[in-house]
Amino acid sequence: MIAASSRRRGQIGPTLARPTVAELDAARSRVLRDVIAPELAVLFCGINPGLYSGATGHHFARPGNRFWPALFQSGFTPRLLTAAEDHTLTVYGCGVTNLVARTTANAAELGVGELRDGGRHLRVKVARFRPRWVAILGIDAYRRAFGQRRASMGPQPGDLAGARIWVLPNPSGLNASYQLPALAQAFRALREASRATSQS
Repeated sequence: MIAASSRRRGQIGPTLARPTVAELDAARSRVLRDVIAPELAVLFCGINPGLYSGATGHHFARPGNRFWPALFQSGFTPRLLTAAEDHTLTVYGCGVTNLVARTTANAAELGVGELRDGGRHLRVKVARFRPRWVAILGIDAYRRAFGQRRASMGPQPGDLAGARIWVLPNPSGLNASYQLPALAQAFRALREASRATSQS
């Protein structure tokens, strides 16, 4: 469901066709493919895909999600990518996965047990692909998935199967606690830390 590139409207890359109500409904419980490769600098881990992402087959696809602008403004990508270009992230040393693979209308539909199972699956995935950093996108999801009730944003003590852990704000447009400038600043701190570890 990729529409033609629309540079005339100021878009940089290809855009996604807006799914219909029927397509959104049919996307429930669909599984999205990871964007991953061995030895990435940062593997971003969302909570789980929303219906919009499930219907389009692309990560962070809903209009208003700030993941792609935050990546660009923090320097992870040299230009603003669209969700339709998510497969190109590995070129920039980044990847995307989710704690829970199945698509839901919102993350509140996920139980603690499901998130904890997701944390165990993530550990196996990280051991296989060996990213330097894993960035969990959502403090509450991180606390529940890994039993870290007192965790705060930023770098975490310990590691996950050898990867350093960093917790970032959820980039969903529904997260009013973080507007784009603050979100980009949080992403930028991770980028600087990942660059420092790659050079050491």
